[in-house]
Amino acid sequence: MPETQLLDGQGRRIDYVRMSVTDRCDFRCVYCMAEEMTFLPREKILTFEEVLRLAKLLVGQGVKKIRLTGGEPLVRRGIVTLCREIAALPGLNELVMTTNGSQLIKLAEPLADAGLNRLNISLDSLDAVKFRAITRTGDLQQVLAGIDAARAAGFASIKLNVVVMKGRNADEVPDLVDYAVERGLDVTFIEEMPLGHVGRSRGEAFCSSDEVRELIARRYTLLDSPESTGGPARYVRIEGQPSTRIGFISPHSHNFCSTCNRVRLTAEGRLLLCLGHEHSLDMRDLVRRYPTSDEPVLEALQSALQRKPLRHEFASDGEVQVLRFMNASGG
Repeated sequence: MPETQLLDGQGRRIDYVRMSVTDRCDFRCVYCMAEEMTFLPREKILTFEEVLRLAKLLVGQGVKKIRLTGGEPLVRRGIVTLCREIAALPGLNELVMTTNGSQLIKLAEPLADAGLNRLNISLDSLDAVKFRAITRTGDLQQVLAGIDAARAAGFASIKLNVVVMKGRNADEVPDLVDYAVERGLDVTFIEEMPLGHVGRSRGEAFCSSDEVRELIARRYTLLDSPESTGGPARYVRIEGQPSTRIGFISPHSHNFCSTCNRVRLTAEGRLLLCLGHEHSLDMRDLVRRYPTSDEPVLEALQSALQRKPLRHEFASDGEVQVLRFMNASGG
């Protein structure tokens, strides 16, 4: 019997879903949110029972990888139990999470024990003053201690995520690579996504992946690699440093739309077909309207995927075209 697959209207196989469990966060990162935010009321957020039901449905349709996101997923109570239940789904190859690291001192070991395979941890600066300026509320030492706790917990891999911005942290790129190499961690450098009005011009701070690679190449010899972790990053290796991969996520300068294999489920249950468009399917309405019947939910899903765009339409100058914030999109 052929394996069940989700195919979009371009014939691309969708086997990776990013599921946001909350729009709330204990940081207010300048590329993600405005300083003053209004968050969704509890009744508009998917319950964990609804998240688990949708995870089961998606895995049953061939999804192999689920990433839990937010906001900050670790601020939602019960997240370890949800991880354990999703990780146990037959057919799921990998359960991963993106986090700001603030809660890992206490939660890294329970998450690893629950079956979470990999962690992506945001680390945009190694300077405490810059870190506070970028996150607005974050404590660098707390995050660094969380990274150490994650390393001790035994995850299959840990990757650092760095959103690179001129005038903020671009000068730290080589030092962040040093930090990753010294600890045997992967690190991915991300071009800023133009989502939501965050109170400044996006274009002024834009730093391309090519510029980032040039900064790294001044210190290290880089070797192109065909490796993939199932997401949008392109990887290079460092000569003489086999434990660290460097990734580049380049939605502007080297868009990866032709190989897109993913959709995003927001905390309020909107299935975003593309990060750069507002096309979506209200999965919350479907699961609440059909609490005991999966068929109408799956029919709506298959129909919606036929409208997944060929590519995003982010402007080359990095200015905002999609008004929802990154925390509402599922970071």
